[in-house]
Amino acid sequence: MMTQATLHKLNEMKLFGMASGFEDQLASASSRTLGFEERFGLLVDQESTHRENRRLQRLLKLAKLRETACVEDIDYRPGRGLDRAEIASLALGDWIHQGINLIVTGPTGGGKTWLACALGNQACRQGVSVNFHRLPLLLEDLAVSHGDGSFRRRLGQLANVELLILDDFGMAPLNAVGRNDMLEVIESRSGSRATLITSQLPVDRWHDYLSGGNPTVADAILDRLVSGSQRLELKGESMRKLRKRKGDKD
Repeated sequence: MMTQATLHKLNEMKLFGMASGFEDQLASASSRTLGFEERFGLLVDQESTHRENRRLQRLLKLAKLRETACVEDIDYRPGRGLDRAEIASLALGDWIHQGINLIVTGPTGGGKTWLACALGNQACRQGVSVNFHRLPLLLEDLAVSHGDGSFRRRLGQLANVELLILDDFGMAPLNAVGRNDMLEVIESRSGSRATLITSQLPVDRWHDYLSGGNPTVADAILDRLVSGSQRLELKGESMRKLRKRKGDKD
């Protein structure tokens, strides 16, 4: 009865990790050879691990990463333009905490989105809030939000997330509304929050893409996005084609 009452109280207090650990200790003969401090320490460790896992699951759910990717699985084959030391430095996440932007460019299929998701996953594991968006779809959603009055709320959400990943920059034509909305998003984050951009367009072609007859807005976006940013330029053959060939061989 005492055991059941203890389990009930642990669950009632939402100490689910400790409750599970307590049940494991009751079922394990080896646990009985441990002292009180050791057994209690194990319960505290299990509660801490349980909470960390739940937080990670919550952050990953909110991030909505497009790819299931992690930095441990990055392919460093020659010719990709990836440096292990540079990726290891990015994986530490200091650039995120300092509000520095990261720009990842490269050809179709080069693994830009996958790499962005791997860094997003790593950030989630470090307790950082992440949000992944394909930029063309995000701009469509923001255009709709002007009509239903939710634009300011959506802008606030995008401004508050610690790492915003904008995928496929330059894939779709920009109209005046999209151009101004993008400026609002970037302005709301500039200097305090990190933004990761992936694009097939080389950075030196971004101004032409953004201007659309309004170079002032293009200048403003580029100044906030590119100034002081870190850059990765992926090279080499399409990773999709390489994976397909490998699958065919297997």
